[in-house]
Amino acid sequence: MIELRPFSKLGHERLDWLDTHYHFSFAQYRDPERMGWGALRVWNDDEIAPGQGFPAHPHADMEIVTYVRDGAVTHQDSLGNKGRTEAGDVQVMSAGSGIRHAEYNLEGGPTRLFQIWIIPSERGGAPHWGTRPFPNADRAGRFVVLASGRDGDGDALPIRADARVLGANLKAGDRIDYDLAPGRHAYLVPISGTLDINGVSAAPRDGIAVRDEPVLRLSAREDTDVILVDAP
Repeated sequence: MIELRPFSKLGHERLDWLDTHYHFSFAQYRDPERMGWGALRVWNDDEIAPGQGFPAHPHADMEIVTYVRDGAVTHQDSLGNKGRTEAGDVQVMSAGSGIRHAEYNLEGGPTRLFQIWIIPSERGGAPHWGTRPFPNADRAGRFVVLASGRDGDGDALPIRADARVLGANLKAGDRIDYDLAPGRHAYLVPISGTLDINGVSAAPRDGIAVRDEPVLRLSAREDTDVILVDAP
C-alpha cells in the first residue's frame, strides 16, 4: 500500500513569522483521517523568518526530531542545554517526563526544517536533548540512520521509540532499496527533485505513506535529498 500525499494538499498555516505545512493533524489543521502513521504522529514542514521562532513551551512523552534543510535553528531548554543545528544536520529532544524548550532562527535568512514527532515506546523517563552533524558525503547514494531507538544503530541520535529516521542524498539516476519489515509503517518526503517509490512518483515535499511493502525501491529522476521514517 502506497499513498501519495501531495504538498499542495497538506494542511497549511501562515503567520507573520511562520509558514508551515502539516502532513498530519496539528494546531489549527484537523483531519481525522490523518492523525498519524503508525507511531509517527507529526511531520511539519516549517519556514521560520529571520530573528523569529518558537518561545519557551512544554512537552512530555514525545520524541521530537528536527531535520534542518536551510539555515539553522538555535535551541535552549530547561535542562540548560544550548545549541545550534545547521542545514543537513539533526537534533533530537526526548521529552520524557517533561521539558521546556525554545527554538529560534537567529540567522540572516529564513530557516526551513522538518519537525518530526514520534510516540515513544514507554511514557516518562528523564528528558534529554542532543544534536550532531551528518555529512552529505556519508549519505551519497545510500540511507544513513539519523535518529533511532533500535539496536545496531549506535551512531544515530538516540530516541525512546522502536523507530528510525533516515536520510539519503541521491543523484539523478541513483536507485536504492530499503527493506520494510512486516507490520512497519514508512513515511518518506523528498526535499527537492522528483523521486519514484515502487512506481509512484513524488515531487518535492510530497509525503509518501507506505505499509505492507517488503521493499521500497527508490529511483531519483533528479538530484534530491530524502528523509524516511520507519516506525511500528
